[in-house]
Amino acid sequence: MLSSRTNPDGIAHENPITLEEFLENDFEGYEYVKGELVPMAAAAIVHGEIGSNVHFLLASHVRENKLGRLYIAETTFQLGDRVVKPDIAFVLTERLSDDKLKGFSVAPDLAVEIVSPTDKHYDVTEKALAYLKSGTRLVWVIEPIAKTVMVYRSETDFALLTCADTLTGEEVVKGFTCPVAQLFE
Repeated sequence: MLSSRTNPDGIAHENPITLEEFLENDFEGYEYVKGELVPMAAAAIVHGEIGSNVHFLLASHVRENKLGRLYIAETTFQLGDRVVKPDIAFVLTERLSDDKLKGFSVAPDLAVEIVSPTDKHYDVTEKALAYLKSGTRLVWVIEPIAKTVMVYRSETDFALLTCADTLTGEEVVKGFTCPVAQLFE
């Protein structure tokens, strides 16, 4: 387990753990960022409702078209020095792992993050960019209060969609479309 140390400020802090230690242990409810365990925010009802809607809409399309697999929040993905658990992730068939007893050592093709009340805008944006830097081709950040979706394609190519817009899977989840408003029903 983690040992503690005392900093010059007199407060005991946990030592950073290694990526290998994180991957070897079951740290339920945490992600791993730069040597630190980062607690995942508890999901509110609205978070669960949006997640269910997104999963249902994507799953129907992905299965029908045999495009790959969807994964829910407890599935881990390694992004360089991070291990994250996107709310929903999509991986193309040709990138699926044969070892289903471990998390993914690659980034998902699509990552979906639903903003929680305790999330900081800076942290959400940093996470979206970390996905992209690690090879994720499309990131959807869903904001429940404003009922918007920020679609990231790269650090310089992103768009804000409102309930008046249509969300698409672009070249990642080919053929997928749905009104943004449907995510919030």
